[in-house]
Amino acid sequence: MSRIVLNETSYHGAGCIVEIVGEATRRGLKKAFVCTDPDLVKFGVAQKVLDVLDGAKLAYSLYSDIKANPTIENVQNGVAAYKKSGADYIIAIGGGSSMDTAKAIGIIINNPEFADVRSLEGVAPTKKPSVPIIAVPTTAGTAAEVTINYVITDVEKKRKFVCVDVHDIPVVAVVDSDMMSTMPKGLTAATGMDALTHAIEGYTTKGAWEMTDMFHLKAIEIISRSLRGAVNGDKAGREGMALGQYVAGMGFSNVGLGIVHSMAHALGAVYDTPHGVANAILLPTVMAYNAEATGEKYRDIAKAMGVVGTEKMSQAEYRKAACDAVAKLGKDVGIPQSLKGIVKDEDIDFLAQSAMDDACRPGNPKDPTKEDIVALYKSLL
Repeated sequence: MSRIVLNETSYHGAGCIVEIVGEATRRGLKKAFVCTDPDLVKFGVAQKVLDVLDGAKLAYSLYSDIKANPTIENVQNGVAAYKKSGADYIIAIGGGSSMDTAKAIGIIINNPEFADVRSLEGVAPTKKPSVPIIAVPTTAGTAAEVTINYVITDVEKKRKFVCVDVHDIPVVAVVDSDMMSTMPKGLTAATGMDALTHAIEGYTTKGAWEMTDMFHLKAIEIISRSLRGAVNGDKAGREGMALGQYVAGMGFSNVGLGIVHSMAHALGAVYDTPHGVANAILLPTVMAYNAEATGEKYRDIAKAMGVVGTEKMSQAEYRKAACDAVAKLGKDVGIPQSLKGIVKDEDIDFLAQSAMDDACRPGNPKDPTKEDIVALYKSLL
């Protein structure tokens, strides 16, 4: 048996944030708790949504105590602020950080027995759906607006924990490429490579099946043809990435990921490495490690990435072609090619153990040992 969970409603296309008004009104929602990060407030990105709310005279209160890798404290402060605000729904504006924080807040408000944020790790047996969330992504990468996962950082224990809960999916996703137009080049590249990692890991994960394969292959195709343009500020490229990352989310949210994500979560927790950058550096190396457990799938990946002549290639050739195409895309958009300057030798054992304990690890097509993961980290130094 397989299961698919998707948003109740999603809007796509430049300017579609105006649809928030109709959705909130039809649902009888009275006051929004707007969850966003301080930079999006500072640079006027969140304001685009607030202007829409102001124009329709919809009440809201603003919460922006959110770090790039959101912490347990960000969630706890958010829960307290939500209760004080008198809001009855959440509008999450941002990348994965704002949306993950919003999901945790929304779940705890309706399931107060999970007030200890750590208790949400893994598959949480919550009873009630989150407070309604309308999610407005400002990056083209995490697809948090369509997934049933969120990731919180435990600062005290230097680890990130993944929460998986069908009750946390936003009821409405508003994927407006205009909301992504202020992303700097580096962030466009990193979040875009995060989306590619979702599509490739989702396609090769143990739980993959035909319905999710359909999403993942299409996402790989859209992302590979759009990311370079998006990084250079090209409108069609940005629109392509807004869609490609969402399509990847429709897949991986339902079947899981692999050790690229496990290893990236460890780097984010210890060094605060941006999640997309960590994924992008790791992806080609981990793909090469996983290749033997992926059957013919790398032929499909290479083809979706625009490699010509895949049908005539031997297994070794198309596997190498897929890894090379991913590495080249990362290089073309300016992603660092190694973990030099990020990882310290003395931390590798701790990082590898964190990756082994991570919720994404069991989905990896090949079962790694801790020694395998140590060797993968070391090979990138």
